[in-house]
Amino acid sequence: MLTTARGLISRAGKKLGLDDEAINELIKIDKEHLFEIRLGSGKTFSAYRVQHSNKLGPYKGGIRFHPEVDLDEVRALATLMSFKSAAVGLPLGGAKGGISVNPKDLDEGELEELSRKYVRQLRPHIGPDKDVPAPDVNTNPEIIDWMVDEYQKLTGDTTKASFTGKSVDKGGSLGRDAATGRGGMFAFAQLLEHMDGADKQLTYAVQGFGNVGSFFAVLAGESCPNWKLVAASDSQAAVYSPEGLSATELGNYKQDGGRFSDLKKEGVQVTTNDELLALDVDVLVLAALGDAVNSGNMGNIKARIVVELANGPTAEAAFDYLTSKGVVILPDIVANAGGVIVSYLEWIQNRTSEHWTEEKVNNQLEQYMIKAVDALCKTAQERNVSLKEAAFINAIKNLIE
Repeated sequence: MLTTARGLISRAGKKLGLDDEAINELIKIDKEHLFEIRLGSGKTFSAYRVQHSNKLGPYKGGIRFHPEVDLDEVRALATLMSFKSAAVGLPLGGAKGGISVNPKDLDEGELEELSRKYVRQLRPHIGPDKDVPAPDVNTNPEIIDWMVDEYQKLTGDTTKASFTGKSVDKGGSLGRDAATGRGGMFAFAQLLEHMDGADKQLTYAVQGFGNVGSFFAVLAGESCPNWKLVAASDSQAAVYSPEGLSATELGNYKQDGGRFSDLKKEGVQVTTNDELLALDVDVLVLAALGDAVNSGNMGNIKARIVVELANGPTAEAAFDYLTSKGVVILPDIVANAGGVIVSYLEWIQNRTSEHWTEEKVNNQLEQYMIKAVDALCKTAQERNVSLKEAAFINAIKNLIE
């Protein structure tokens, strides 16, 4: 993912006429914080916070708890955050954090201790005007609430603007839970307007029916009746029905602890993630983890449009291959920017001591996404480049200007 991100930045920079020195300046990371957290139980975990750029505003980016978190992944995600904020016009920089841990291996007390000790270590480097973390993979409002509380105890800051993604009753924003999926839906709908496909029937598959993928599908089911969900996957299996699937029913099934590998429903076939990627659908929504489509499986993709809701789900070789085949890829730094947009709106609410209605938050989110996709398509057409290259070109222009 890091190689892919830096390659895209270099490619876009060269199309803007930047020399190697200027491109390296865009890629350069400002600060890296690496440390270990030792719990009272004796368990020890590697922890990270990478601050890539604050040229446009405070560093901004999530914290993920996952056993595969490592420095290169955090570097890549921090870099992508800088360009994501710039691509959608936010006055924010880019950062990312993580702890190499499987949270399922910890009890609640250990999880809270881990969260609070992460904040204690980073206290001098984060804050409402420095670096504003948020939830990511395997972190949630409860974990963020612990972190905000710890930061407040350490610093006396009562604005609650030190983190976003909080519980609503503790300073969080309405609409935050669904923001990334909803933003992706808004972005894809606007892309279809540019492709003259807004009213056409289409089929789509969602790889990764977690928080982001499920919200995308459920909200699409409510707002876009001509989009038919035919396949979805979790980490273990996929389900497929050419007649269509109910995103709401699948969401409820997952919320009740169900696994797609165990789903038994007439007309629904249980299959694999690999087979889902190879389905003959109009649209493939990638909402799992990075490098899902790579040199090993890119030849199996039959979708004519790919929506990148995960961070870096298409490796560079796969991006080049699919683009050469005429596949349209809606890039992650725009498609999944809904989360950081609503995080920014939450930060504004905290700074101004306001609490907006969900309708106001969603309306502002939609306007940001429409504007970003319009700019994306305009640059792609004017420069005869892919949407992903256009996104990075727009981001670089905002960063250097």
